[in-house]
Amino acid sequence: MPTAPQTTEELYQALQENDRRPYGRTRTVTAEELVDAAEQFAEPVPLIRALLELQEAYTYGSEPRKSPVVFARLLTLFDEQPDVFDERLRHMLFWRFKWVAHALRQLPEIPLASLRQWLTEMRDRYEKAGLALQPYYGQAYQLAAHVGEDTALAYELWAARTRTRLSDCEACEICERALYHLTAGADERALRTWEPVLAGKESCQEEPTRSVSYALLPLLRTGRTDRARELHLAGYRGCRRNPAMAQEVGRHLEFCALTGNEARGLELLAENRNLFDEVDSPLDLLGFLTGVEVLLQRVELIGRGELPAAGYAGRTWTVAGLRAEVRGRADDLAARFDARNGTTAHTDRRRVRLDRAPLLDALELTLRTRSLDDVAPAAAPVAATAGRTAGAVPDELPELILHARKSEEQGQPDAHACWARLRTLVAARDYAHPADPAVGPLVQLRADLLADEASRAGERDEFALAADLYEEAAGLYDDAGLPGHAAIARASALLASAEIPARGDDATGAQAAALTAAHASMVRLHEETPGLAPYQEARLLRLRATALGLRLQTSRSEEHVAPVLAEVDLLHAFATRHDVVGQISGALLLRASTYAISGDLPAAVTEIDVLLDRLKTHGPAWHLPRTLGLRGRLQLGLRDAQAAYADLAEGLRLAADWPADAVDTTRLHGDLAEACMHLGRPDEALRHLTRSAEVELRRGSRTDAFCTYSNAAQLSLDLGRVEDCIALLDSLLAEPDVAAGDVDDRLVAQLRLTRARALHAGDDLKAATAEFVALAAESAGWDDDPGSHAVIAAETAVLLGESGEFGRAREAAEQALAAHARDPRYEQLSNCLRELARLQGQQQGPDGLAGALAFLADAGRIADEARAAGYEARGRSLDTALAYEHGRVNAYTGAYEDALAALEKALGLLGEPGAEEDQAAEWAECVRLAGVVEGIYLKRPAPAVTRLDAAVARLTALGHTDEAEPLTSVAARLRDEE
Repeated sequence: MPTAPQTTEELYQALQENDRRPYGRTRTVTAEELVDAAEQFAEPVPLIRALLELQEAYTYGSEPRKSPVVFARLLTLFDEQPDVFDERLRHMLFWRFKWVAHALRQLPEIPLASLRQWLTEMRDRYEKAGLALQPYYGQAYQLAAHVGEDTALAYELWAARTRTRLSDCEACEICERALYHLTAGADERALRTWEPVLAGKESCQEEPTRSVSYALLPLLRTGRTDRARELHLAGYRGCRRNPAMAQEVGRHLEFCALTGNEARGLELLAENRNLFDEVDSPLDLLGFLTGVEVLLQRVELIGRGELPAAGYAGRTWTVAGLRAEVRGRADDLAARFDARNGTTAHTDRRRVRLDRAPLLDALELTLRTRSLDDVAPAAAPVAATAGRTAGAVPDELPELILHARKSEEQGQPDAHACWARLRTLVAARDYAHPADPAVGPLVQLRADLLADEASRAGERDEFALAADLYEEAAGLYDDAGLPGHAAIARASALLASAEIPARGDDATGAQAAALTAAHASMVRLHEETPGLAPYQEARLLRLRATALGLRLQTSRSEEHVAPVLAEVDLLHAFATRHDVVGQISGALLLRASTYAISGDLPAAVTEIDVLLDRLKTHGPAWHLPRTLGLRGRLQLGLRDAQAAYADLAEGLRLAADWPADAVDTTRLHGDLAEACMHLGRPDEALRHLTRSAEVELRRGSRTDAFCTYSNAAQLSLDLGRVEDCIALLDSLLAEPDVAAGDVDDRLVAQLRLTRARALHAGDDLKAATAEFVALAAESAGWDDDPGSHAVIAAETAVLLGESGEFGRAREAAEQALAAHARDPRYEQLSNCLRELARLQGQQQGPDGLAGALAFLADAGRIADEARAAGYEARGRSLDTALAYEHGRVNAYTGAYEDALAALEKALGLLGEPGAEEDQAAEWAECVRLAGVVEGIYLKRPAPAVTRLDAAVARLTALGHTDEAEPLTSVAARLRDEE
């Protein structure tokens, strides 16, 4: 707190500002400072209010030891000066007797007799104040449930009583009743009791988050897996990283452990690492640690105890090590509570949770399917191998080297796995190279490994690195006396160098020129290298054809088609003559791709069909998935989504037979997503997008993966799967390289922007606004992209308006307008300004008219600019929308004549409705509002009814009966009131 408040008014303002902060150390420390500041004032009320704020901060900040101390001061003030407590302060005081009872239960060092003595104090004070005792009996029941004795009687004494103004809120009492039934083993009855809370009909500060965490396992046991999944996503978001909800976090970790989601559980544990040190409540800590232990125990039982786990600060932990630490601490806490209570209830409850068997083998909780292998540390991305090639790699070193080279020569899919294994062997300090002439010298093997590494770099689009590695490999091949190998490496380096993205105004021309030069150099290299083996010559011909194919892809010039086809013919003829099977397939695939790039899709499909027939007969079979993938993309181009889907799905099925790095399954999944969208199957498209992204992530293409995930998140939001969207983005934003700032800041900003929009769609206005405000501040520095800042600042302004903060909303709108002046965003800015005007008029009535009209004036200037620039809005015109909003804002603020005039203008701009449904709906709504303003607020029902009847007749004649119905209803109401 910069400076202490000097007046009571400043103190009250500071208390209000602190009340808007999230619970935690910042809010608590500020509350403590405000209590100190309140001591200076002679009157007691400022101190009372400051103490109430401090107790709330302690209670919801998980500091139960301090809450009773603060309440004792409040109680003393009440006893000494009861008259200064008005009705509101008195109500808060008696309400917080329950807070103290709750705090004392959480501290095992407080004797049981003291807990009962406090309840007696509460009952006596309630009786003295003439208050009903249902809240007291509620606390008595909660103590009985905590101790584990006489719960049935205590429950009946509480539950049978009528609620009072001081009873716990309906949501909290529902939770307690449901937990009573759950403890009795009545899952169905507990869930029926919980339903109003789980459905969102009853809520409070802690609910439904608390109830959701308890309901997850009963939902699974009763077969409601989809509901459990949905509530896990929403409920976890409500409690994560919150020390006051550590027990709830623990139950979500337990849920992950019992549903085959151990990897997600470890991710959530890492996200909540702060709770190990920030939870001051022993009872909350016990619940959290037990949930952690359930998760760690499960991971260790399936043989992965060596995995890293996030635990207590100051050291690194494995799953096994952290589990032992957690078990010791949790056992001690349970024993302390049982010793205080004189029962074994807490030890018994811990044992029940730890002995519980998994309820499901696997439940897909999020769009991002993760396994324990995905959370294991790895030195580098390694693609998994599977299928036919498993077990085909030789064990003996000489045979392994020869097999790797043979696989590389033939383009077999296990080549990369062989090189990866050899790379590990060669890097070992005790490596001894075989003295076998057939194997060749060590320098040759080092060149082979460099060439493979270069190939991997090229697959990741790291073309400069690939070129350098190929050149280094070529030098080593020269040293080994292998000119043919060196020529292939140098040709590959030429191609990689030409693929480095060109910069500048004529980047396309420069890229095409680079590829032309690379091709010419390859031809010379080919001609000048004697003694090439057939497979080497075929490789050089393939590289030459590829260079020209990439040039055509870059330039899209018709004159570049024939040279590609000529090179492809050379490659095909040579490969056929020498029976180089893989290059025959490659030539046919290049020919089909060339026709596709040139726009001749039917010819491309014909070539692909020829290739598919050959592959099915002569192989190589591992080319089938890639070829089917190209055929699927061609079918998409021909607008045959069903045929595309069939080809792509078959390609994906066949790809499972081969190592993951032999087939680009990321492309297959991505294209399948597109096909699914065309077929109206967006949920399936979403699954393919996320699979594509995860494969990219495993292969080390992190930027591509995050871009694909960003698309998946946006699609899930468009589909209304808000919690899926948020959970996906939370997982991505928690990635170590994102948190460390190693991922492109604009890409991360896009992920955060989508998350903020999802939070808004999920009615979490506070969190959404905070994220938008942060993004607006960051994007203000994007001098190269002011248009994006304009959109973000405008959306931020709208959310601030929804929160009623119109001063800050105006500031954000001014930022948006300034950025818009540099890079116009006519429609987005107009939409946001009109929405701000509506919000201010609706929330503030006549007092908000001036501010609302100022927003509309800005929107009017934007409409003028758009008209002058020839801009056409995608929906209704900006002028029409502006006129309608003038009508609505004036109606909200009581300026009814102005409202009617504006609506008349809007109707004139819209024109008479036609067959188009959207335009008819807009026109009908405008007429309806005009009828309401004229007939109800201006009290001129006759002309209003005439207007409405004419509009109904017009709409009905055009077949727009649904649009006419609201108008008919307003007209009928006006007739009834005449």
